[in-house]
Amino acid sequence: MNKNDKILIIGAGLCGSLLALRLAQRGYKVEMYESRPDLRTTDISAGRSINLALSDRGFKALRLCGVEDKAREICISMYGRLMHDTKGNTFASNYSGRENEYINSISRGDLNGILLTEAEKHKNVNIHFNKKCTSVDIENTIAHFKDYKTKEEFSINAEVIFGTDGAGSVLRKSYYLEKKFLFSYAQNYLNHGYKELEIPADNSGKHQISNQHLHIWPRGDFMLIALPNLDGSFTVTLFLSYDEGEYNFNNLTSEEKITQFFEQEFPDALALIPKIKEEFLNNPTGALGTVKCSPWSYQNNTILLGDAAHAIVPFYGQGMNASFEDVTVFDEILEKGLSNWNLIFKTFEKERKQDTDAIADLAIDNFYEMRDHVANPLFKEKRKIEMDLEKHFPNQYSSKYSMVTFNDEIGYNEAMKKGRAQDKALLNLIADDEVHTHLNMSKEELKVILEKVKVETNNILEEDKIAGL
Repeated sequence: MNKNDKILIIGAGLCGSLLALRLAQRGYKVEMYESRPDLRTTDISAGRSINLALSDRGFKALRLCGVEDKAREICISMYGRLMHDTKGNTFASNYSGRENEYINSISRGDLNGILLTEAEKHKNVNIHFNKKCTSVDIENTIAHFKDYKTKEEFSINAEVIFGTDGAGSVLRKSYYLEKKFLFSYAQNYLNHGYKELEIPADNSGKHQISNQHLHIWPRGDFMLIALPNLDGSFTVTLFLSYDEGEYNFNNLTSEEKITQFFEQEFPDALALIPKIKEEFLNNPTGALGTVKCSPWSYQNNTILLGDAAHAIVPFYGQGMNASFEDVTVFDEILEKGLSNWNLIFKTFEKERKQDTDAIADLAIDNFYEMRDHVANPLFKEKRKIEMDLEKHFPNQYSSKYSMVTFNDEIGYNEAMKKGRAQDKALLNLIADDEVHTHLNMSKEELKVILEKVKVETNNILEEDKIAGL
């Protein structure tokens, strides 16, 4: 490997753009091809999540590439969840007991645009739009493309190919179609899909509901969420089964039934969505899937990164952050000065795979938590204890959510194992009436709870280790 190797990146989304920027900063020659038009000049948001949650792992990668400040300029801070019941009552639940821990709503398109612009500032980067990759000859490192505008078909030969082309990756498809090596691949879908709607800004251009929260309308088998945008609007997402329950995407086909559904389940949200019928009938319904595969690379010349290697459902707000963390970890391995791309690729996957598998599992867990558990009294009590422990013992206790979202020094896998043990410990202690919450607990009382949780957590971790979990 050397700086003169021609590097081809397939996919100029968030992960590909950040990767191109970092490789360019290291002096590599990068050619990046994207099937869509340039999102800086063309609106291509239809059917994709308009805004995403950006947190510490993502910021770490952006900081590495020198674009953290630009990203922060277009963020809206969200300090917790605001739950809405069917009667319009709300209650808040902070993400952390520490004041400096919060997530950020950010425009996918605006952030992608920043990364593309920064990458293009480097003379060793060329970005090509409207060029659809149709297949990859992984044996000879040749990618085949079709130009959407001219209809011309052409091929690019490169020394190294990075597939950052998302959950529907063409490079990943070439891995299992060419059958050059043993390739394991699983793609699993939830029975729920999603549809995006909008709460517009008020007449003065301001948010109609709190813009400091991620709003959730949990309803057991389905839910509605809303994230704020800089223009005063909210992107609202309905997560609903395709074919199960009284209401599902397959039977919500008439304006009358759509209205009936929202009047019954989300009356306060309905009052804020003036174009509900038009948006519901015309906006696409997206699928929710998890991708796991192995290996991520073939020989010394191709590798998958981001969603192409490990797509996850959006319920932990970590999809983008995990893809950005791929770039951070890959850069750390480049820094080691290994002798060839094959060794770099294998080292990267060995270090990263268990963490991406873990966040995929955690995202599924959080789907059920957000949909079913956030309004449960037992869950509320657990969260109250966790917030108090984090507030009074910030260096001694972190909830599972905090470890995953706010601690970029802990891998997802470690956060999952310790977090699950803590959750179980707290719930056991609450169920056994060994800990309880009340207003204005003293620090001494909380210290007793902390020690009980630590002991119980360690016992559970030891049991899990013995059981091979």
